[in-house]
Amino acid sequence: MRRRKKERIQNKLERILEIPKELSSTEPKITIMNFNEMLIENYKGILEYQEFFIRISTYSGIININGFNLNLTEMTSDDVMIIGKIETIDFEPTQDN
Repeated sequence: MRRRKKERIQNKLERILEIPKELSSTEPKITIMNFNEMLIENYKGILEYQEFFIRISTYSGIININGFNLNLTEMTSDDVMIIGKIETIDFEPTQDN
């Protein structure tokens, strides 16, 4: 119950301050560029990292990336860049979603 009230107050504050939803959301944003680069914003952590497989935890679930010569670059607390030959991406939603 408290969580919903807190979310309503936060949403109201964001509307009053005119904060774009993209800035205040915890939903992941994925940008893929030419099958060789992938930017994931709003991630929680890296669960598994190998040259051919990467698992990344987000607030909405887990993102699995398969490919060749995959590397994590330009990591910050909010986003991570993956480079290499990206072949497939799949999603494992959390039980809440």
